[in-house]
Amino acid sequence: MIMATLSNESFRAAFDEGSGVAVLTMAMEGRANKINQTFVQGLSDTLDWLDGLQGLVGVILTSGHRDFCVGADLEMIYAARDPGQILELCGVFHRLHRRMEGGVPWVAAIAGSALGGGLELTLACHHRICVDDGRILLGLPEVQLGLLPGGGGTQRLPRLLGLQPALELLTQGNSVRPSRAESLGLVDELVADPDALIDAAKAWLAAHGRARQPWDRSGSRWPPPQPGSPDARDLFLAGSAMAYKKTAGAYPAVEHILSTVQEGSLLVFERALEVEARHFAHLVVSDQAKDMIRTLFFHKQAADKQVGLPRVEDDGIHKISILGAGMMGAGLAFVCARAGYEVVLRDISADAVERGLAHFNRQLDRLKHLDDAGRKSISDRLTATLELEPCRGSGLVIEAVIENLEIKHAVTREIEPLLADGAIWASNTSAIPITDLAKASERPERFIGLHFFSPVEKMPLLEIICGEQTDEATLARALAFGRRIKKTCVVVNDGYGFFTSRVFSAYIMEGAQLVAEGHDPVLIEWAARVEGMVVPPLQVLDEVSLALGRHALVQGATYLGDQILEQPGVKLIFAMIEAGRLGKAHGAGFYDYVDGRRRGLWAGLSGYVAPTPEETGLSLLRRRLMYAQLAEVGRALDEGIIREHRDAEVASILGIGFAPGTGGPLAMMDRIGLRSLVAQLDALAERYGERFRPPELLRRRAEAGERFFEAV
Repeated sequence: MIMATLSNESFRAAFDEGSGVAVLTMAMEGRANKINQTFVQGLSDTLDWLDGLQGLVGVILTSGHRDFCVGADLEMIYAARDPGQILELCGVFHRLHRRMEGGVPWVAAIAGSALGGGLELTLACHHRICVDDGRILLGLPEVQLGLLPGGGGTQRLPRLLGLQPALELLTQGNSVRPSRAESLGLVDELVADPDALIDAAKAWLAAHGRARQPWDRSGSRWPPPQPGSPDARDLFLAGSAMAYKKTAGAYPAVEHILSTVQEGSLLVFERALEVEARHFAHLVVSDQAKDMIRTLFFHKQAADKQVGLPRVEDDGIHKISILGAGMMGAGLAFVCARAGYEVVLRDISADAVERGLAHFNRQLDRLKHLDDAGRKSISDRLTATLELEPCRGSGLVIEAVIENLEIKHAVTREIEPLLADGAIWASNTSAIPITDLAKASERPERFIGLHFFSPVEKMPLLEIICGEQTDEATLARALAFGRRIKKTCVVVNDGYGFFTSRVFSAYIMEGAQLVAEGHDPVLIEWAARVEGMVVPPLQVLDEVSLALGRHALVQGATYLGDQILEQPGVKLIFAMIEAGRLGKAHGAGFYDYVDGRRRGLWAGLSGYVAPTPEETGLSLLRRRLMYAQLAEVGRALDEGIIREHRDAEVASILGIGFAPGTGGPLAMMDRIGLRSLVAQLDALAERYGERFRPPELLRRRAEAGERFFEAV
């Protein structure tokens, strides 16, 4: 029997006098519930309404949207400038959570993802029940945007789970699925069906007329280790050391999380929340958080929505032929089959087909959230073959054969006649201009570049390259294909190396150049890590293989001139190959390897390089590694390769591991200041070579006092 209802901009509420249970449904306008001023006011009003109910015995909190709650409104966070106002907002939110905890029992009934502040809402409930659905994610990802949880998450999570599992979730920002969340203790109960949620919540309330949070119970102990104990101190010491080893100090949010949890663990709960608010406010107004939010949320969101790009809803593709069954081709076959396409994986080598099929099946086995029938439906879409005939009628070809123009031309001429009317031919080349590849095609207007990144099953970026004759309809269909396989797409114009490959090459070749000049390779790798690069340059060279690097350099010389082969860094790579140091896969490169694991930089490098130069040091190495990339980004802009500034940021971070904490190369230029950057690049060019010379576009923008993005 419903006796009372409430509706505001954030909540719908219904109170059943017979059971004494109120059901609160978060129902904000739009597609998702997110925490902003409107939500905070709505929650406050709803709590006031609950306080006035007679006979209330429990509250169920649920959602009227697909997701439970996606967390804080990042537009609000991005716009925040005043730490005092942020502290005040945190205080209000903390007090609302404490009101939830201090009265009748609350149950969070979770049928969709609860992230960030959304998960913190559930932690303020006394019991959490979640649908056992592999599509649901639960987590506190704030660290990935340069922040920490500001709604009590840094204090409730360790008191609930224990210090170590809580710190892992907080400092890594990883989300977990419901089954894992239950094993951690993040949720208390799973149900198979969303329709069972409310009944399960009511049953728990009926059995628990009184409930108090662990942190509100007198004498309650934490899951071990206990705060202040020797084991806890050792944990924080080890955690701090491990965090520094992983981040090299490039991501202050990790250090703030460790400090917040450690300080808060020694205080009463109310004071611990104040510690969290203070650290949260400090991070919200930091340059790093602003730049990361702009790129990894706003710019990525625009790229995912393909704002400003031609659009068709249906790509018109049923069958895809993938040419080349190496790791990339096999990975693409898996990604496409998982997305519902019929896939032909074709190679001229039986061994390659067998290895490709094994790779496909390994990826399939990792889909633990699917049952056997679900996995079989994906595998049934794949045909692995040596023959040409299965390719007949394909609506899309993705060519992933060796990086050789003549071979790619031959493959195009051989297979293009078999394709369906209107079919698209795409090359996965990492560098060869699409316009040159399209010369072998009878339909150059339907020829396009689809540059994927390895491992394609995990890497989120798809760089789409338009040749001189690629038409808008082909681009629109390629973008629709990208959406269907759930990739973040950036569109660039044609030119050798496109965008990502040329910036990536500038980075790793500067690393090799520094080694050849006699700089300490240990310091080179550390300099990259201190700047926040995801992987240091010499490690990258080993992982992609020096032999592949040599092939790319020789190929690049046909476009960029033979002078690139005369650089000391290039000669070093060639000499190492002659010495049998081909990279990680061969057990020896810049690093030594034992059973595939790095065991330190190769001591023999000293025999291949110049004496230590007069000028060296961490500061110089950091500038050279980063500024070599910034100069190349500037040239790509100057040459019209980049269409949208946002794409330079998204592609650099998601595709090639450019330092995420900078927000991307253009944001980094803005932080340095273009006038200062141009002057520093000119100085580096005079000392170390023309690769550092700033292009005219950067000079013009510097003289005009321009920025790439708004100042925050």
